[in-house]
Amino acid sequence: MNWYGLYTLFGKEVWRFTKVGTQTILAPIVTVLLYLLVFGSVLEEHIEIYDGINYTAFLIPGLIMMSIIQNAFANSSSSLYQSKMTGSLVFILLPPLSSLEFYLAFTTASILRGLVVGIGVWIATCWFVILPVHNIWILLAFAILGSLVLGTLGIIGALWADKWDHISAFQNFLILPLTFLSGVFYRIDTLPEFWEKASYYNPFFYMIDGFRYGFFGVSEININTNLFVVSLFAITVSIFCLWLLRIGYKIRY
Repeated sequence: MNWYGLYTLFGKEVWRFTKVGTQTILAPIVTVLLYLLVFGSVLEEHIEIYDGINYTAFLIPGLIMMSIIQNAFANSSSSLYQSKMTGSLVFILLPPLSSLEFYLAFTTASILRGLVVGIGVWIATCWFVILPVHNIWILLAFAILGSLVLGTLGIIGALWADKWDHISAFQNFLILPLTFLSGVFYRIDTLPEFWEKASYYNPFFYMIDGFRYGFFGVSEININTNLFVVSLFAITVSIFCLWLLRIGYKIRY
């Protein structure tokens, strides 16, 4: 393992998103607060999801997790694709870095950005509701796994993309629908039967539900099932991504 090369590439990725922190960290926090102001203000008095848990409290964990995974995806996808388009990717491919080291550097940077944004959102939402914490380790596990999955999907999307429109399509037609239909804003058992059953095939639902359990100790699905599904999905997309990197899909000609 080339630890020095791995650390250097990781540091470069972290420097890239911290250099423009207003765009990569502050902007997502403001966006989530706008969601909270709109949905929380409109529905607060009309919906009680769990006994003793009002709608705003229910909504906040979903918004935190949504911000974590979306920013993890944005970090790896934008960085790798930009490197492809500017030609600077060659300077990453020339050093003696294996596909695993390349993968770890990009995904760990994505995880870090996701966690930083998630913590920022959590702190900002304390002005609305102070959430209880049932199990901090569950919160951390799902935040890391969710960031890993989306960071990996970001690499896959960037490898596949030939222009910026492809990155936007990957995000708008895959990531956003799966996120918004994952139970961020509602319990899935309130949906019509067809959509409720369809939600069980959405891996993002298990991320949101498991993360919410870390705050309240209650979830729609058994927490072990949530953890198993998310872990299995993370392993699957990671293996696929490593295979693409190993064969040099659209980056080695």
